[in-house]
Amino acid sequence: MIGVGLIGGSLARALRKAGAVREIIGASRNAAHLQKAVDFGVIDRFDTDVATAVQGADMVFVAVPLGAMRGVFDAINGVLAPGAVVTDGGSAKAAVVEDLQAACGQTPPWFVPGHPIAGTEQSGVEASFAELYQGRRVILTPLPETDATATARVRAMWEAAGAIVNEMDVGHHDEVLAATSHLPHILAFTLVESLARMSEKREIFEYAAGGFRDFTRIASSDPVMWRDICIANRDAILAMLDHFGQDLQVLGSAIRNHDADSILRIFQDAKTARDAFTVTTGTTAE
Repeated sequence: MIGVGLIGGSLARALRKAGAVREIIGASRNAAHLQKAVDFGVIDRFDTDVATAVQGADMVFVAVPLGAMRGVFDAINGVLAPGAVVTDGGSAKAAVVEDLQAACGQTPPWFVPGHPIAGTEQSGVEASFAELYQGRRVILTPLPETDATATARVRAMWEAAGAIVNEMDVGHHDEVLAATSHLPHILAFTLVESLARMSEKREIFEYAAGGFRDFTRIASSDPVMWRDICIANRDAILAMLDHFGQDLQVLGSAIRNHDADSILRIFQDAKTARDAFTVTTGTTAE
């Protein structure tokens, strides 16, 4: 586990609970953080040198911010055991693949790009829990050069953790996640930051109700991780921001013009889509 935070730590806990691993080795630059993971029973041992940590490993999971991916690939290239498989949890797959190719000079057959669609607004190994991936989706984006056996092993790992595994190509993944994950996080961050800069901001937050807390919960997510996602998936995110901005202008125009019918239509369409989503996913509206 390169990066033993919420994502890596939860996967480690899930695999240990499922009896799917013999030994889990953690790696990062922070020895104190890794020792905490040992104390919690998340990993068995650790090494702050990534190249040393991966030697002899059957599976390597890279759970670091997107901006740190290239350094990890540089470190592990050429030191992996024969037959070892490497996968990751990055939220923007094209950027990860580019970093891998830059580090290795090609697309190695042992790498299976992946992305668990799960998480919370908390971070760190202390926030990890074994049930995080139960019933949640994991998207794998194997490349033409990816070994089919490697993909099957990564799929089996995630299924052992309780996840539902799907596959799609890299570009489609980045477009879908820009719409369903990256845009909502950007909106939450921006709304909170905008209100925090307003005059009488203390009163604004004092009167914030449940709807504000629900909508902005994800603004408590790791800012470094989301900075990296914005840079790594820039084109798809900008396209979604443009699309959303146009729709926001339509609503603003309807409000400005006292166009009650248009406002109601937009809200009714949104409610219908949201209600259908909650039925499909088994969630409940609050």
